[in-house]
Amino acid sequence: MCDELTESDNERFLAQVYPAQGHPAQGYPVDRRRFAALGAGAAVLAVAPGCVAAPDAGALPTASRAVTITTPDGKADAFFVYPKSGRHAAVILWPDIAGLRDAYRTMGTRLASAGYAVLVVNQYYRSAPAPIMTSLSEWRTPAGQEKLKPMIAAITPAGTTSDAGAFVAWLDGQAEVDTKRKIGSAGYCMGGPFTVRTAVASPARVGAAASFHGANLVNETPDSPHKLLASTQASYLFAIAQNDDERAPGDKDALRAAAKAAGRAAEVEVYPAQHGWCTIDAPIYDQAQAEKAWGRMLALFKTALA
Repeated sequence: MCDELTESDNERFLAQVYPAQGHPAQGYPVDRRRFAALGAGAAVLAVAPGCVAAPDAGALPTASRAVTITTPDGKADAFFVYPKSGRHAAVILWPDIAGLRDAYRTMGTRLASAGYAVLVVNQYYRSAPAPIMTSLSEWRTPAGQEKLKPMIAAITPAGTTSDAGAFVAWLDGQAEVDTKRKIGSAGYCMGGPFTVRTAVASPARVGAAASFHGANLVNETPDSPHKLLASTQASYLFAIAQNDDERAPGDKDALRAAAKAAGRAAEVEVYPAQHGWCTIDAPIYDQAQAEKAWGRMLALFKTALA
């Protein structure tokens, strides 16, 4: 997860790679002020680092709307984005620790342009509507950490699972969603394990889950995500950061063993990138490795959400 140890790792990594000038413009094509000024939508989608300079080949035009979904714990706000025409497989997208913001609206829009009806959720809805923060870097400030601490504490494994069930049910009621196709889930950082809990919440509907630099996927509790794979019918992608693997080298083996024992297809790979590398407003963002992970997610969804 984006904790003190992980961020210290990332700061040391950047200092070693860019000792004189910091993270250069060519490694971070949209600086934070320009990103915030542009906001979400087509303009950002065309230039954001996670989306490459030119539109994806065959990208579909999209539409979007802000939505509110009733859950057992209240009203969850979310961003729903989808191709302008037709019905499509749905995907629930769980943001990283800084929550639903422009970066994730942009990432959700890119996924929608690939042919999916994407629900980007505010995992902190119990505490406040999105945006909780405007960028990943904001949480690293003392004020940001103090703000997030009680919000994170309000999110429980059981609550996440019940949220996911409500999101699946809501998606199945939308005209843009093809209910004959399975639903997918993608999650980043703290959202990584939420993808597994999404598959647990609705095994018959959720066919794929992709975790990118996911946090706490393997632990000793009875409901550790890796112990839940047998309760699902999904196929998995676990994309692990190199510094997360260095800290917990046994996790990748535990995930592979759990998937094998459960009879679930799972691609488990350690990427030569730092924790947070897939999020487009992260200082540690790695475009080459993010694009690779993005491609593996699309390949998973193409086969598992048919």
